[in-house]
Amino acid sequence: MAGAPTRRFRYRGRVVEAREGETLLAAIARDALPTLERSTRYHRPRAPFCGIGQCTGCLVRVNDEPLVRACRYHPGEDDRVENGPGWPSVRWDALVVLDLIFRRGLDPFRGFRRPAVAGPIYQRLVRRLAGYGAPAPVSGRATEAVPPVVRSAEVVVVGGGESCRATAARLVTLGYRPLVLDRDRRPGLVGADWLGGVSVTLLGPRVDEGAELPFRLLGHAETGAGLSVRARSVVVATGGYDASLLFGGNDRPGVLTADAALAFSSAPERAPFGQALLVGGDRRAEEVLARLGSRVAAVIAVGEVRPEVVRAASDLGIPLYPRSLLLGVIGRTRVRGLRLRTRGGGPRFSLAGDAVVLAHRRIPNAPLLFLAGAEMAWHAGPGAYYPVLDAAGTTSVPGLYAVGTVTGTLEPARREGAERAAFAIAGRAASDSEALPRVRAEGPSELEGYYRELLTEPRRGRWIACRCEDVLLHDLETANRGGYRGLEVVKRYTSLGTGLCQGRYCTPDALLILSVLEGRPPSEVGRIRQRPPVYPMPLGTLAELDDSVAGEVG
Repeated sequence: MAGAPTRRFRYRGRVVEAREGETLLAAIARDALPTLERSTRYHRPRAPFCGIGQCTGCLVRVNDEPLVRACRYHPGEDDRVENGPGWPSVRWDALVVLDLIFRRGLDPFRGFRRPAVAGPIYQRLVRRLAGYGAPAPVSGRATEAVPPVVRSAEVVVVGGGESCRATAARLVTLGYRPLVLDRDRRPGLVGADWLGGVSVTLLGPRVDEGAELPFRLLGHAETGAGLSVRARSVVVATGGYDASLLFGGNDRPGVLTADAALAFSSAPERAPFGQALLVGGDRRAEEVLARLGSRVAAVIAVGEVRPEVVRAASDLGIPLYPRSLLLGVIGRTRVRGLRLRTRGGGPRFSLAGDAVVLAHRRIPNAPLLFLAGAEMAWHAGPGAYYPVLDAAGTTSVPGLYAVGTVTGTLEPARREGAERAAFAIAGRAASDSEALPRVRAEGPSELEGYYRELLTEPRRGRWIACRCEDVLLHDLETANRGGYRGLEVVKRYTSLGTGLCQGRYCTPDALLILSVLEGRPPSEVGRIRQRPPVYPMPLGTLAELDDSVAGEVG
């Protein structure tokens, strides 16, 4: 629990106190979600969205260093924190005029092709207006390099959650000393080597076939140290995250995921919103109600609502709106409410609220599996790709295992999946084990039908398909009319999925949208090609590693 204030830093010229264990974002967002930056093309206001260090909604400058994620940074004494780009300020950004002028979208790649003389001028202007601000001054950079961490292990487990801990604990009892790489700073496990606060990427599928330790992971720690790890086996236990949803004004400050709502709110009185509109009718919505029920004004579901959610909402006196289309946010600078319509041609209506919490769809955090070349299959239930596994949790890549939420295994079978993977690594897997229950793979997808109906609705305002790069739904439709097919091809044409979040929040919904536009199943629309790193990595960390390691990501 946070104690008395221990550190003071300056934020936008005023002194802010951070309690022990608080992140920078927690310290500046105690009462409301702040507008921290402006988007790259249209200079639309941006506020925290994911709360778990995956998106670009809380980027700030700390001591002149840009692109610091406030939700993961722990401020130091006398730190100087400023907002991202905006002129003259983030709150009053005159460049928001771009959002008003280019109503059909600003094309930064192909615009002003005629007359030819206008092209270079246009490109120079776009480069001045877009981006994430100026780089850090050379004089402001640290002069002392942090020594790299070079490790090897029989088994590496990437994660930190319940399935990760269960796998590591079983491996310890089987005589192994696994190395756990955890992006968060969680307590370790007796008998395991635990590295917290590290982000890693996997350098291809078994980069050294036939070697004693064929897997290589590369990454960096929050201390600035580079990280190079060799392993015989790798267990991916990276969990899942709450997805975005496409509707008018879906990038407004106040639209956030359930991950963020739960991360920012240790109790209802600590929530950074007054009355939220909760989108979801499944277990995730039930979790939000259990923690923040007194701060929820209504529950909205794109499909049906589970009985458990109905009971929880009824006990709290919260109205339910199942099978609803989200048409758009009310409010020009922040969320003031939602415009909706009942699916199937029902009536239109509006609801008031100062936040929209997205708890409708939890999908796997699977970039490491894609990078490793593991075979992936489309599962229609949640509308996402999951690894193809045998009963022991082994992927199509020898020595690569997956456990927990990232596999789509249902509770309470996830612990059993972790146990099976550990026994398989030890060569003691049972050959007659039945497959564990997983999310539905076949049948219709609720969200496919939802988007098919939503795309027939008249639109108001911006529909942002990619928050990082300001790609519009209109851009996807333009690409489709131009004959571009498949998610990877559309990504290259529009730049969707090329931002700092690596496509985590835009490509799942874009895949469903393109499925509707192209008239074919999502599995045929495909997926984007994953390239390392999984998270942005400072080039300085690579420079501190030996040349043979650094050269492999070039």
